[in-house]
Amino acid sequence: MLLTVTSRNVLLPDYDLPRPATINVDLRTGKIIEVRLRYTGDGACRESWAPGELHFVDARDKIVIPGLVDAHVHLEEPGNQDWEGFWTGTQAAAAGGVTTLIDMPVDSSPPTTTPRNLDIKRHSARGQCWVDVGFWGGAIPRNQAESGPLLSAGVRGFKCFLIDTGIEEFPCVSENDLHAHMSYLQNSVMIFHAEMQTASSPARHRLNPRSYQEFLSSRPKELEIDAITLITRLQAIYPSVSCHIAHLSAAAALPIIRAAKDCGSKLSVETCFHYLCLSAEDIPDGATEYKCTPPIREDSNRNLLWDALVDGTIDCVTSDHSPCLIEMKGLERGDFMEAWGGVSSLGLGLSLLWTEGRKRGISLGQIIRLMSIRNAELAGLSGTKGQLKVGHDGDLVIWDPEPEFKVSKEHLYFKNKLTPYEGMTLKGFVHKTFVRGRLAYDSALQDGFTGLQPSGELL
Repeated sequence: MLLTVTSRNVLLPDYDLPRPATINVDLRTGKIIEVRLRYTGDGACRESWAPGELHFVDARDKIVIPGLVDAHVHLEEPGNQDWEGFWTGTQAAAAGGVTTLIDMPVDSSPPTTTPRNLDIKRHSARGQCWVDVGFWGGAIPRNQAESGPLLSAGVRGFKCFLIDTGIEEFPCVSENDLHAHMSYLQNSVMIFHAEMQTASSPARHRLNPRSYQEFLSSRPKELEIDAITLITRLQAIYPSVSCHIAHLSAAAALPIIRAAKDCGSKLSVETCFHYLCLSAEDIPDGATEYKCTPPIREDSNRNLLWDALVDGTIDCVTSDHSPCLIEMKGLERGDFMEAWGGVSSLGLGLSLLWTEGRKRGISLGQIIRLMSIRNAELAGLSGTKGQLKVGHDGDLVIWDPEPEFKVSKEHLYFKNKLTPYEGMTLKGFVHKTFVRGRLAYDSALQDGFTGLQPSGELL
């Protein structure tokens, strides 16, 4: 049984621009078995159905792209499923063309810091996932002996914090903790929340908690610079450990990163949609939906991050989708110091990066490398995810780059519908999303999912 998708515009590996092609997916295995470099439609939009399954799609002039990979998502289940959950989070992903998520270990209860806790999370996820979901493990003080068992159980690598998390079950690690962890993690990945308070960090005094500028000054660029300096030093001591800097915000740290990469360091870096599409100057006082850590910085900083994407210093872009109950944002008080930190954007990322990127001459091929190929590489999935090629999973998206829409709550599939992007006009529209050849989202259906069943797998 085959799914055949044909279009005059298919984005294939090693191309920045789409070209005519036809893709065949074996629905028994979910794998791409053939890519033909020609369009095989008849000029009319033709679709054929079997019960619950779409077997032939003529996308005509719409663009077929590989399913996106988001390697930094907080799905927060079990324990905090009223914040987000596998069902709503993966629906939001599918509606935005994301076919693979890697869930962060923090914010669920219990966190993913032991094999038993991973089993609990997997049990919660089964039957709820509209896209494929993998898991990062957590590195906290004194759990380094869990590293090997967690890797054997299937985590893609480990995440740690260098600054207080405010979460009792997931404390930050010290430099001594990191030496213990990294000696265990040969040929694995360590992801760092790269902010670190040191004796040299500037002291800040709380004056007006509603002021965004004062919140920004409470998380200065020096916190990221000091953390990244430590990370590069540790990577030199443990060269077989791939070190990854999560959600880079401070462009002032880019020279340190470039120097480490020039020396051959196994160092990779991500930034996020909110650092590329939002600027501190535009954030009103009291607008706590914008709060995240590290914080959204000035427009001049944002431009330098875009330059670093283009020159390859920054490797990939993720959502860091980190929702909470709306009341935890304290919108009425507008207190940035007390509000929960995290920006919700799952499902909007492709439109965000396309809208902003095309103003800067960024091609669709570059966007797919940033949002799909390199995230797959980070998560150890480059052999199956992120590209439309034979042997890869049949994850593909039918997308139109031209339609504009104003972001409203009806475009948000995640659970707590609060985002700083509401009211923003974006370009690009996902028509259909396929996961392993199975239809996971269809904009023509009522709410995009009516009549479909979740078929995502746990990686």
